[in-house]
Amino acid sequence: MRDEAETYDYIIVGSGSAGCVLANRLSADPANRVLVLEAGGKDDWIWFHIPVGYLFAIGNPRSDWCFKTAAEQGLNGRALSYPRGKVIGGSSAINAMIYMRGQAADYDHWRQLGLTGWGWDDVLPVFKRQEDHFAGASEFHGAGGEWRVEEPRISWPILDAFRDAAEQVGIAKIPDFNRGDNEGSAYFQVNQKRGVRWSAARGFLKPVLHRANLTLETGCTVDRVQLENGRATAVEWLQDGVRRRADAKAEIVLASGSIGSVQVLMRSGIGPGDRLQTLGLPVAVDRPGVGENLQDHLQLRLIYKVHGTRTLNQDYANLFKRAWMGVDYALFRRGPLTMAPSQLGIFARSGPDVERADLEFHVQPLSLDKFGDPLHGFPAVTSSVCNLRPSSRGHVRITSPEPGALPEIAPNYLSTDEDRTTAANAIRLTRRLAAAKALARYQPEEYLPGAAVPDDDDALARAAGDIGTTIFHPVGTAKMGLSSDPMAVVDERLRVFGVEGLRVADASVMPTITSGNTNSPTIMIAEKAAEMILADRK
Repeated sequence: MRDEAETYDYIIVGSGSAGCVLANRLSADPANRVLVLEAGGKDDWIWFHIPVGYLFAIGNPRSDWCFKTAAEQGLNGRALSYPRGKVIGGSSAINAMIYMRGQAADYDHWRQLGLTGWGWDDVLPVFKRQEDHFAGASEFHGAGGEWRVEEPRISWPILDAFRDAAEQVGIAKIPDFNRGDNEGSAYFQVNQKRGVRWSAARGFLKPVLHRANLTLETGCTVDRVQLENGRATAVEWLQDGVRRRADAKAEIVLASGSIGSVQVLMRSGIGPGDRLQTLGLPVAVDRPGVGENLQDHLQLRLIYKVHGTRTLNQDYANLFKRAWMGVDYALFRRGPLTMAPSQLGIFARSGPDVERADLEFHVQPLSLDKFGDPLHGFPAVTSSVCNLRPSSRGHVRITSPEPGALPEIAPNYLSTDEDRTTAANAIRLTRRLAAAKALARYQPEEYLPGAAVPDDDDALARAAGDIGTTIFHPVGTAKMGLSSDPMAVVDERLRVFGVEGLRVADASVMPTITSGNTNSPTIMIAEKAAEMILADRK
C-alpha cells in the first residue's frame, strides 16, 4: 500500500445512480472535499448514449459486471445472467430508462414500519425537486431539476392495439404512472433528453466534475472500510495493481448497489459473524442481515407471434430499414434507435382480492431469447409481466476475502406459494389480453411458454420457472429498519448500526421493493441521504 493517504471530508464508494447524486450534493459546498471511487470506467462508448444501446451493453464485459445467479430451484434449476452497470452512472447507463416512482402505498408502508421521513408525502417533494419533466411543474412533477423525463419518440400500432386490449379486459387507460397510484395502462416516460439516454452520470455527476473539491477515481476495486474504535475512518482499494487508501474526516457512504455495497460491508468485517469467520475475516460488527432480504422483480417473458403488422424483428432484419434507422436517428433523434426496451406499461391486479396493482407489464414490439441474443426472425411482441411485491427472499454473499471474487447471488425466485400463485395468475391475465378483440386482427400466437401449457396452477407455475428472468431490480440487502430488528443493517437515517461515520445510500436499503422500476427511487434515496448527511454534520 502507498504510505501517503489523502484526507477527504466524504468518501463515496460507487458512482452509480445513487453515487452520482451524492457526489453532486455533498460537493456543492466548496468547503467539503469529496472523493468518489468507481470500479468501472468512463462512459466514453457510443452505446452508453444511444438508447437502443442496451442491446449491446447488457452482457458485454465492457459495460456489465456480468454476474450470474446460483442455480434457482424456482426456475427449474436455471441460473440467470444478472446485469449490473460497469461505468459511471452504474446501471442507469444500461437500463431501460423508465421513469417510475412506484406507488404511494409502498412508501407509506415504510413509514408504517417505523421509518420516519419515508412516507409518500415525505418523498414526493424529493422526486419533484430532482425532476425536469417534459410537461413542466405541476402537483406531481417538477421542472428544472437534473433528472430529465421525456415522452417516447416512436410509436407502434401493435402497442396501441395492446393498450386497447387491456381496456377491453377492464384495465383503464391513464395519463401518468407517477401520481401515487399506477394502476392502468400508459406509455412509459423515459430518462432521455432529445433522444439521448439521460443517465445519472449525465444528469448529476458530469456537470459538476469541474469542481475543485470533487475528485473522481475510476477503475477502483474497493476492498474494505477501515474501522477504528467503532468508527469508519478510511477506505482501501486496488487501482492499476496498486493498493491505495484515503481517510475520511466526516463520513464514508457506500453507494455500490445491492450487490456491491454488501461485498464491501462484509470484507470490512460487518455482516453475519459466523459466515465472516468461515472466510477468515475478523468480525467487527455482527449484523446477520447484511446480504439477506434480497428482493427482485421476476419477469415472465411471454412471446406472441403476430401477423399483418410491423415489429422491430423484421425491421431490424431488413438492411435498408436498418440503415434508415441510423439516418433517422442521426438527423432527427427519432425512430427505433431511441427505443427504451419497453414502451407500453400496464399495471394490474393479479386477482379480485388484491388491494392494489401487483403486476407490471412491459410490452415490447420485439422478441429475443435473452438480452444479448439476436432478435427472432418472425414478427412478434413480448409481454413481460412481473410480480411487483414478491414474498420470496434471497441473499448476496461474498465467497472469498479477495475483492475481485465473484459474489454468490441467490434471489430465491418463486420460493413461496404466494409467488407461484401470482405467477400463474399473471400468465392467465396475459392470455386474456392476447385473446381480446382489439388484437384479433393480428392473430397472436403464443410462442412462449406455448399454448400447450394447460391452465393449471402447477403447470403455469412451472412454465413461469421456465421463462422467468430478472428485470434487473435487486434491492433490500442492507435494509433500513429499527434498532430492535436484528436483520436491519441501517437506521432510518441510513447509518450502519454499530459503526459511526458509515452509511449506505442505494437500493440495498429498501426494506421492501417498490411497485415498479427501481432506478428513480434509488436516486430519490440518495437525495434524502445527502440531506441527512449534511444536516447531521451541522
